[in-house]
Amino acid sequence: MATKLSRDELVERLVKAGEAEVAGAPPDEIAGYFDTEAFRFHGPDGFECDYEGLNAYFAAIRAAFDDRTIRRGIIVVEGDLAACQTWIEGTFVREFTMSPAGPLPPNGARVTWDLINIFRFDDRGRLIEEFVRTDYRSFLRQLGAEHR
Repeated sequence: MATKLSRDELVERLVKAGEAEVAGAPPDEIAGYFDTEAFRFHGPDGFECDYEGLNAYFAAIRAAFDDRTIRRGIIVVEGDLAACQTWIEGTFVREFTMSPAGPLPPNGARVTWDLINIFRFDDRGRLIEEFVRTDYRSFLRQLGAEHR
């Protein structure tokens, strides 16, 4: 599928989509970055969800973590695909209901998700697929659940 947007436009949309999800922008703003009907998320350990599932996960992050930030590192774009480094950080102050180990109580720690993402865009520059890899061992250690 040939995208109509330039590399720089795709990168800009990718960065803004992540910022909107992490900050909790209005739902219609977030939805503008996605094909909400076709979007599929493929995560570690076989975790799969659609657009609503992704939003539910980010809602759980926003509910559990204060002072959230997201930053992108190296971004490589080829056609309708973009691969990048991502770091999401936040202070763990309320129960995290969607951790990989199930609901966890807060520990007050500053937590960093260290991710590698591959995204696929449609010809309008909307996200239609995301593949994520992360180090759950490190993540669970930061959450205070290293033995779960």
